Amino acid sequence: MSWQRWLVTALSFALMFGTSAWVVSSHWPRTGMPWLAWPVHAAALATVTAELCTRAFKIQASARACGIPLTFGTALRVCLAGDLAAAITPARAGAEPSRFLVLAESGTNAAGRVLVLFLELFLEMWSLVLVCAVLAIAFRGRGASVSGLLALVGGYSTLVLGVGAIGWFLSRRNANGPVPSWARRVGMESGRWRAVQRTLRSLRGAVESLRHANPRLMGLAFGGSVLHVLFKVATLPLLVFLGDPSFPVTMDTLAPLVLWPLALFYGGVVVPAPGGGGFIEGAFAATLSTAIPAGIFAAALLWWRFYTFYLYILIGGLAAGDAALRALRPRSGVRDDAVGEVDQTSAAGAALRAKDRR
Repeated sequence: MSWQRWLVTALSFALMFGTSAWVVSSHWPRTGMPWLAWPVHAAALATVTAELCTRAFKIQASARACGIPLTFGTALRVCLAGDLAAAITPARAGAEPSRFLVLAESGTNAAGRVLVLFLELFLEMWSLVLVCAVLAIAFRGRGASVSGLLALVGGYSTLVLGVGAIGWFLSRRNANGPVPSWARRVGMESGRWRAVQRTLRSLRGAVESLRHANPRLMGLAFGGSVLHVLFKVATLPLLVFLGDPSFPVTMDTLAPLVLWPLALFYGGVVVPAPGGGGFIEGAFAATLSTAIPAGIFAAALLWWRFYTFYLYILIGGLAAGDAALRALRPRSGVRDDAVGEVDQTSAAGAALRAKDRR
């Protein structure tokens, strides 16, 4: 994070605040901004707490399923460091380095760090597919939000599976040896290719370790991942239905409050500006202005954004801010990065297989 990137982050956050102010002013209720009652905030805080705990449990259980002794506290700091770094870096590029550094400082070896981050993405993808498939069936025929959600999940899954398939194919053929001719044609020299090969060997070892993971613990980790996605999308319905008890709870009123925020959460990944640069706020107004009662729309936007974004920055800064900021420095003092200084992944996979045989 050079000063130029910090400047981009500051400008992006200024644009976010300006967009929020514009949306709120254009939807200001005639009776004034309502103050949501304390039970509404208590429910939202409980949802945030549950989301963080289930996400940390997912990371801990999946790591232990592969023989990596990870504590719940470390898993929680991994989540929070990633949330903070993702919020303040372009295209959320700082999330993985921050998570990696927290794992490194906890004593997890290089192969274990790669495996933990690989499993986090793997479980996130499949839990998202399951949740969205159930929601698409439950809300079938209820507007464009269903089609948008299916398109989002299809694109996300295709991208992740496609990248994984390409990486797996390359790891079987090009994890060792000289630079292939196609890599030289795109300007990849031997030093950079060796780093790519270390990543490919780590990927291959991660997949091998996954094959021998404890199925019970992996099932629990997957359940935690599903719950984390559900808690993530529960915030807006809670704010709206508890904030305006007269608003009827039906499948038609619930569908946009669940589906559009889910699309914004994962669709916002493609926005390169830190925090979305006002895209999330603008898309929220464009898709949900008719789905939320006018009297609480402005309050719903402000508090939804607080409980799903700004609060994570505050908690992340308190719990793991030092690690996140050190990971974003050009030279953080930690030399064994994710593509590793030594290839320990194959050894880790062999050790897990030997443990299973015993």
